[in-house]
Amino acid sequence: MTEFGDDEEAVRKGGPQGFVDQRYQPFRVGLVVPDVRGSTSQHSLDARLAEFEGLAGAIELDIVFSEVVKVREIKPATFIGGGHTETLAGKVKEHKIDLLLVDAQLTAIQQRNLEKETHAKVLDRTGLILEIFGDRAATREGVLQVELAHLNYQKGRLVRSWTHLERQRGSGGSGFMGGPGETQIESDRRQIMDRIVLLEDRLDKVKKTRVQQRAQRIGTPIVALVGYTNAGKSTLFNALTHSEVFAKDLLFATLDTTVRKLELPHGREIMLSDTVGFVADLPTDLVAAFRATLEEVLDADVILHARDISSVDHLAQAQDVLKVLGDLGVSPETTPIIEVWNKIDLLGQGDLPIDELLAGITPSSKVASVVPVSAVTGQGIDELKLAIETALGENSRTYHVHVPHTAGADIGWLHSHAEIISRDEPTETGSGFVVRVEPRHRAAFIERFNGRIESPDV
Repeated sequence: MTEFGDDEEAVRKGGPQGFVDQRYQPFRVGLVVPDVRGSTSQHSLDARLAEFEGLAGAIELDIVFSEVVKVREIKPATFIGGGHTETLAGKVKEHKIDLLLVDAQLTAIQQRNLEKETHAKVLDRTGLILEIFGDRAATREGVLQVELAHLNYQKGRLVRSWTHLERQRGSGGSGFMGGPGETQIESDRRQIMDRIVLLEDRLDKVKKTRVQQRAQRIGTPIVALVGYTNAGKSTLFNALTHSEVFAKDLLFATLDTTVRKLELPHGREIMLSDTVGFVADLPTDLVAAFRATLEEVLDADVILHARDISSVDHLAQAQDVLKVLGDLGVSPETTPIIEVWNKIDLLGQGDLPIDELLAGITPSSKVASVVPVSAVTGQGIDELKLAIETALGENSRTYHVHVPHTAGADIGWLHSHAEIISRDEPTETGSGFVVRVEPRHRAAFIERFNGRIESPDV
């Protein structure tokens, strides 16, 4: 278990962690996936139900039943309507359900009314995802980010009537499913707001630290690995960098960003960054809280978008990833994207060969290239490294620039913001440098060295 310092211990007592105490029986839960008429969701009902079951299973809940409920129109009071609510209340009583999970974003009123009618604790999709993140958070930064998102979500919701569930998780349990810390926070709105301000201040300091860390990596290209949760990102990261980042067939198996050096086929070094997995309807508060972590993507020279090509829902998943990237200000127009079609080892088990199956799949957006791989078997990994090298070469430019001996700050700028390929023998007037400049620094380079650039694209 993670060792906690003073801050983390305070978070554990006063904020969400979602740690499941194995001495207690898991919650008996019922899953409800509303099928709202006229919904614009690109995900199939089967895929939605399977994913929601996977989310519940990610924190070892005891799923007693799961079902799709057809909703003609969303009801302001309960979302699903009185008839469905009455039916659910009967199932809760019959199966002794502790917790109802609803695959929708409920208002505080809808959540409270459903709890009153069914006599069970109710969590919506956002609450469940936050609970999972609370269970997964291991580092100080992850703990703070999850608690901030939790408090922003929780401040308008009533949970005090469900303190009887504390017995099932023990005195150390907290999060949405009960615990003395949460009820203590909910009892005093001012405490919540004070805590939010404190967390935002601490995360701002984390952000500044990350900026300093990224500054130390300037000059080395950054490649960010993104993808839908469970697309095999961490396994792919391990295959590329020969690392041992935790990888498991589990939704949100890892939360914290990991950065490793990677040498490309022709010797060029890059920094490969693995980020938190995305999911459909990722809570806005969670995206905001994890922005410091996700900003690794904003600084990337190339993005690897991992797609689980074996999933029947892979196109809709890819669109969800692109939406989150768009919310962060990243698009194929601003940053080259390589689509990594992962898990091809799971294809070709029918009548059609893999090549024919892949031929029927299209990229989800404008891409620099598409590379089919299997992170498990290693197939396609070498081709992926070459694709990264090609994408970097196409977007970086090489210049020959002259720097006077007296311009020490300019030499320092080159070392910090560009890759120095070679340096000429010094002359009386200064030194010549051959440098490679990535797109994100090109405008600053041209402005700073205007008139001293002897030959671009040497």
